[in-house]
Amino acid sequence: MAPIIALCNTLRYHHNESSTHKIFLKLQSLYYLLLIVSFKQAENSLGGIHESSSILVDSMENLEKLDLAELKDKLSAEQFEVTQKNGTEQPFKNAYWNNHNPGLYVDVVSGEPLFSSLDKFDSGTGWPSFTRPINHSGIVEKQDYKYGMTRIEVRSGQADSHLGHLFNDGPEPTGKRYCINSASLRFIPVESISEEGYEAYLDAFIKAALVNQSVNDLKE
Repeated sequence: MAPIIALCNTLRYHHNESSTHKIFLKLQSLYYLLLIVSFKQAENSLGGIHESSSILVDSMENLEKLDLAELKDKLSAEQFEVTQKNGTEQPFKNAYWNNHNPGLYVDVVSGEPLFSSLDKFDSGTGWPSFTRPINHSGIVEKQDYKYGMTRIEVRSGQADSHLGHLFNDGPEPTGKRYCINSASLRFIPVESISEEGYEAYLDAFIKAALVNQSVNDLKE
């Protein structure tokens, strides 16, 4: 991994060049994955110790409290690994990294609205990336010291789902990059926002001229 680290550090100082910055982010993603894999291999050799905790979902009106057993039934194996065990999915091999359709991204556990396609950008890392959440109050940021790195972990406010990490290398206007696992999200296309109960979030898409007249009529 040493050559990757050295190259990442060299490219870090040239991040104003967009193409070079994307190369840096891709190498950074590979570096993180190699670290995670190596630490997990060491962890498994010691008995596969994983942190676990009971999850209390206090969310939208019709949401019931789910325990870990129920979540295993509700989620796919990868979704459970990511949201409940702080896992990381593979870059470029996940559902939403290259999704360019307008819509909302909600917590796969609770349905809490988290991110909008209006704030999504191509970071070149192979994971969905956003400049900001829909509501900062719906996001919890925590210091993360795992795998020998210092990062800011991003979790959902209601379900305490592990989402991803926050970096300070994003584009304007925030300069932030919320690097999020697709497995922690469910995408709701703009034409389904009202029927799924997220009508309050439709105005932003109407202002951006991303809603056709038939969908707009559903709001009225």
